[in-house]
Amino acid sequence: MGFSLTDVISICDFSKKDIDFVLEKAAELEKTPKEKKSRILEGKIIASLFFEPSTRTRLSFETAIQSLGGKVIGFADPAVSSASKGETLSDSIRIISGYADIIVMRHFIEGSARRAAEVVKKPVINAGDGANQHPTQTLLDLYTIKKEFGKISGLKIGLLGDLKYGRTVHSLMYALAHYPNAEVFCISPESLRMPQEIIQANSGKLKIVETRDLQEFLPELDLLYATRIQKERFVDEFEYEQIKNIFVLGKQVLEKTKKGFRIMHPLPRVNEIKPELDSTEAALYFEQARNGLPVREALLSIMKDVEK
Repeated sequence: MGFSLTDVISICDFSKKDIDFVLEKAAELEKTPKEKKSRILEGKIIASLFFEPSTRTRLSFETAIQSLGGKVIGFADPAVSSASKGETLSDSIRIISGYADIIVMRHFIEGSARRAAEVVKKPVINAGDGANQHPTQTLLDLYTIKKEFGKISGLKIGLLGDLKYGRTVHSLMYALAHYPNAEVFCISPESLRMPQEIIQANSGKLKIVETRDLQEFLPELDLLYATRIQKERFVDEFEYEQIKNIFVLGKQVLEKTKKGFRIMHPLPRVNEIKPELDSTEAALYFEQARNGLPVREALLSIMKDVEK
């Protein structure tokens, strides 16, 4: 089939062939008329289990399910599930797998998606597990980059902001390592640096520069991937208050960038990108969010035929 995985847990599990297969499928489905693709998931029930808040990921998955003709069960608030009564994740997933053909899950504990996949025979799609991985976001990021630039290899990409806790940039680093001559500039305050194990794992495949100074490399960048300083990941609120406004992007950044420069952001944003950028050619983040639909349609259409 061209796709080797039985679950979508970590972008680290993907070969380049797997990634390209998903991107090609997404491009195909984006061009497919609604009525033609509305029977792809006919007769299938998808469990949408969000133990952690989400807007874009949850709604784009549920929209993708319905656009492909599937049915959705699940919850967006763990307080309405038996987890609030103390039921273990393993037990919850085992029970729910008896009702659904595919499980889409977001959880606040790192490794939870992997654990879920180990205890059930139905395909599990990780919609984010703590500060660990967010593989479907990474796939839509790659899809957005390829649509915009016509390629992924050879680009100079800046990752800005919370690189310590940001699961989107963790996953993106591993994915970019599949593409020759990509250069990554990790731009963050000292306390929010990219974890060294991620740097070390990819340093032989990517040219990586770590810096605290956005201005130093801004003129070189094709793309700047900004992230929110995540208040919910901080134990010390004082530390958060000290650095929350360390990078704020406005129109002034465009004075130093080259032609074709673009800005991406996984959203939600707080104050790291000013609204004045929204109407500029550089703003790619709303298109990025919309690209979640064809990419998640692609994953669902692929996983419906998986046998574990």
